[in-house]
Amino acid sequence: MDLNLSDEQKLLRESAERFVAGSYDAAHRRKMANDPLGFSPAVWKQFAELGWLALPLPEEFGGLGGGAVDVGILMEAFGRGLVSEPYVATVVLGAALIERCGTTEQKQASLPKVADGSLKLAFAHSERAARFDLAKVTTSANKTAQGWHLAGSKIAVLDGHAADEIIVSALMHDHHGPSGRIGLFVVPATESGLAISDYARLGGGRACNIELCDVHLPADALLGDGSDTLPAIDWAVDRTMAALGAEAVGIMQTLLDTTLEYTKIRKQFGRPLSANQVIRHRLADMAMQVDESRSMALRAALKADSPPVERARAASGAKAKIGRCARFVGEQSIQLHGGMGVTEELEVGAYFKRLVAFDTLFGGSAHHYARHAELGRPNVPA
Repeated sequence: MDLNLSDEQKLLRESAERFVAGSYDAAHRRKMANDPLGFSPAVWKQFAELGWLALPLPEEFGGLGGGAVDVGILMEAFGRGLVSEPYVATVVLGAALIERCGTTEQKQASLPKVADGSLKLAFAHSERAARFDLAKVTTSANKTAQGWHLAGSKIAVLDGHAADEIIVSALMHDHHGPSGRIGLFVVPATESGLAISDYARLGGGRACNIELCDVHLPADALLGDGSDTLPAIDWAVDRTMAALGAEAVGIMQTLLDTTLEYTKIRKQFGRPLSANQVIRHRLADMAMQVDESRSMALRAALKADSPPVERARAASGAKAKIGRCARFVGEQSIQLHGGMGVTEELEVGAYFKRLVAFDTLFGGSAHHYARHAELGRPNVPA
C-alpha cells in the first residue's frame, strides 16, 4: 500500500497550512471566542473560494470528489490553528448525510449551496439518555396528511446555532404506529416550534441543545425514501471521527513544536531545559504519541469506505488511541511549560482544552475501546 501523498494532496496540505498560519493567531482566536457566532463569515467565504467546502462533495453536484484522506489533510491543518468554522458540522456530517441518503432532487438543491458557502448545516442526533448509542433515538416523527410532525429534544449539536438547516434524526411513526426505522428530516433553522439554546464549547467553537415542540414539516422534508438511515448515520459518524482525529493530530503537533521550542530557550541553573535528559525523554515520548496518532487517523481515513465492521473498528480504534495520546501530549506540554502552562494567556492552554473536548465528542476512549472489542468478536452483524 502506497501511503505517500499525491502531488495534489501535497499542494492541499501546503496551501492549508499557509492559510492557517497567516490567518489564525492568538488575537483572532480570542476575538472568535468572544463572538456570539463563534466564527468569521469572511473566513467561511474564503473556505468556499479555496474549494475546501466542495472538497469531499461529488463532482456532479459542484464538488471536487475528494475522499476522507483529503479531508484529513485539511483537518490536520485546521487543528494547527484551532479553526472554529463549522466545517465538520456542515461538510463532514451534514453534506455527507445528504449525499448518502437524499434523493437526486434533494442533493441538487443542497450540495451546490454547501460548496459555494451559502448553506450551512448541522446534524442533531445525540440525546441525553443515549450515552453515545447511535441507535437510541426517542425523538418522534409522526406521519400526517400534510407531511410530518416532529417532537423531542437533542443535545450537543455542533454549530447548530449558525446553521441554515438542521438535519434531525427521529423514530418514524406511520399510520400503524412505530415503524422501528430512524429517518432524517431537514428542518429550517427558522421553523416555528424549534427552540435553540447555544453555548460555547471547550477549546473554541459553539454547540447547542434543541427542543422540537410541535414542529410541522412537509413530506419532502424527509431525506430519501423513508428507509432506515441508521447505517448511514454510523457511516457519517465514523468518517467524522477520522476527521476529528486528524484535527487532534494537528493540535498535538503544534503542542509538541511549541514545547520543544520553549525548552530550548527556557533556562534553569544556567542551561536550557532541553539539556536535561529527563526532559528529552518526555519530549521523545510526546513525539512518539503524535506519530502513533497520525498513523491511526490515516488508517481510519483509509478505511472510511470499507465494509461496516472494518470501517467501524478503524474509526473506534483511532478515536480511543488518539484520545489517550492527546491527553498525554496535552498534559506533558502544560507541565513542561511550568507555571505558565496553566495561564489563559499562554496558547498551550487553549490547545489542551480542544484536545479534552475531542476526547468527549462521539464517545470517549473507554467507550470506543469497548466498541472496538465488541466489533472484533466473531459473528458481529454488519
